[in-house]
Amino acid sequence: MSPTKVTATARPVAAAEVISAETLSIVAREAGLQRVVTTFIATGLLFMLLPGTFLGVWNLLSISAQHTVTSLPPAWMQAHGHAQIFGWLGTFILGIGFYSLSKMGSLPAFAVSRGWISFALWTTGVFLRWAVNITEWNWRVALPLSAGLELAGFLVFLRTVSGHRVPPVEGAPHAVKEPWMVVVMASTAGFLVTLLANLGVTAMAAIRGGSGPAIPMVLDQRLLMLPAWGFLVPTVWGFNARWLPIFLGLPALRRRFIYAAVVLAWVASAFMLSGFPLVAALLLPAAAVSAILALRVWESGIRPAKLNGVHASFPLFVRGAYAWLLIASVMSILAALGDREGGVWGASRHALTVGFLATMVFSVGQKILPAFCGARVLFSSGAMLTSLLLLTIGCALRVICEPLAYEGYAGWAWKVLPWSAVIELTAVTVFALNLGFTFARPPAHLMRAQNAPA
Repeated sequence: MSPTKVTATARPVAAAEVISAETLSIVAREAGLQRVVTTFIATGLLFMLLPGTFLGVWNLLSISAQHTVTSLPPAWMQAHGHAQIFGWLGTFILGIGFYSLSKMGSLPAFAVSRGWISFALWTTGVFLRWAVNITEWNWRVALPLSAGLELAGFLVFLRTVSGHRVPPVEGAPHAVKEPWMVVVMASTAGFLVTLLANLGVTAMAAIRGGSGPAIPMVLDQRLLMLPAWGFLVPTVWGFNARWLPIFLGLPALRRRFIYAAVVLAWVASAFMLSGFPLVAALLLPAAAVSAILALRVWESGIRPAKLNGVHASFPLFVRGAYAWLLIASVMSILAALGDREGGVWGASRHALTVGFLATMVFSVGQKILPAFCGARVLFSSGAMLTSLLLLTIGCALRVICEPLAYEGYAGWAWKVLPWSAVIELTAVTVFALNLGFTFARPPAHLMRAQNAPA
């Protein structure tokens, strides 16, 4: 055999070896990303169940028994809120962010290792904050330390995803960011501002605070607007702009309205922080309506909804979540005008966090998370319906009865509030178990192979 023939034969073998190595690297990276996002989601579920919902139920039972919110330490209520906002929803957002941006092919291989670093810092900070609020252990040191760890975990995430590059569109002179990307980037900025404010407030409380780790009530009331409308709600709007046209077959997004919604939410948060709650509240319905018009969630679809893997009621609950968003915004105005004991403000926040945010996670989350966490199929669509129905019933009872009870309008409402908490706890448990069983199953392609006839 001549040297020429040997060379010609060797080249295809070398190319095959290179391709095989690249393929193995891609497969390993995908598996690593799936492990990262699954760990984030599973940990978020634990925060949702134990420090979040269970403690919230315990708090509400204690308040209902005494017929007054003053019967409970403020630090305990803040521990519940922090676990829900940062422990559950924040952990979900970070995990989904690492996975979805990496899947777009623009992040380097070390995104997986940075994902684990971010996870360790973030979850340690969130758990420490919850533990400090409950036990008051070395709180003057541990309280700002928890906020610093959370910020560090987020900065690792931000440093990693900031390397994301939008692929160029054919025919365009440069890469163009889609509206949903702009909104998600804006919400990420809101996330950063929220964590910086959290660090500043906890440091101030540690230096100047009284006898415990609780943030002063008036300041805490103002700060709650920032995570809610500053980054959580815009984050949902951004991902809805990406997924709902596909899942529900909706018409094209109205980009000017979605940008207006984000700006209005931010301006409202700024007014709330500045001590103008009524001005802030008046802007919230405008933000909600702008988002509804932008996303067109209450319009008829131009294509059939994609219901594979989820319950057929999926579109109904997604649209219903935006009804809760509107209710929450209107109740904020009522709270700013006449709240005396915190009942109207509490109902408004519950309509937002449970009615809108949790309903959106329970509906859209049960469609996308099984795919993200190993290309799996949801364990039970019936359990999905059960969790959403119970969540809706529990939230409705809470939003109706909390103002009536707290503000002294109806004594019987105190007896209903514990049932609302138990119903919501059941909903959360069903949701968590459904995802837990889903993650425990083999990926969809392996299940098909196992069930195929020999």
